[in-house]
Amino acid sequence: MKRNVCVLMVVIAALAAASWAGDIEGKVTGMKGKSVVYVDTIAGKTFSAPKDHPVIDQKGLMFNPHIVIVQQGTTVDFLNSDNVAHNVFWTGVGNDKKAGHNLGTWPKGEKRSFTFDKPGVVPLLCNVHPEMAGYLVVTPTPYFAETDESGNYKIKDVPDGSYTLVVWHEGAKNQSKPVAVSGGAKADFTLTK
Repeated sequence: MKRNVCVLMVVIAALAAASWAGDIEGKVTGMKGKSVVYVDTIAGKTFSAPKDHPVIDQKGLMFNPHIVIVQQGTTVDFLNSDNVAHNVFWTGVGNDKKAGHNLGTWPKGEKRSFTFDKPGVVPLLCNVHPEMAGYLVVTPTPYFAETDESGNYKIKDVPDGSYTLVVWHEGAKNQSKPVAVSGGAKADFTLTK
């Protein structure tokens, strides 16, 4: 009997918590390919760094995946799966050129890790192969999504409140707009170069 009451209380608490959060969804148009949409910094709110380490592989002389989104404080593992040596460096994080870094060069099968403590877009490059490029988007909150090929996105479980929503796309001007979440919200963007 006690167990059933505990289970019921957990279910009720989960349903109550879900009623104070919703999804932000919409569509990004104006540019081909995938975009990143995220909730910008929330005043007075901090988030624990994720424990998982996403992997950006260097395979086929490309960064794979080409775009990776992580929350601020995340450690990213850079793997080399090619039969040639690769290098990973970035010239800055967002507009901060002082946050540039070079992980060095390493052979197949090895990886190097780095913790990204600053939010912003990180252009990933390889000194050995200048044609290689990728992007890491470091968001200040855990509320982010990548669009599908048609531009649709959904950011799940955003607590009710007022936020600034930001969209980034390779080669486009960043955009932002206010959004109020009350059990859900909708926000569309049209990007330009």
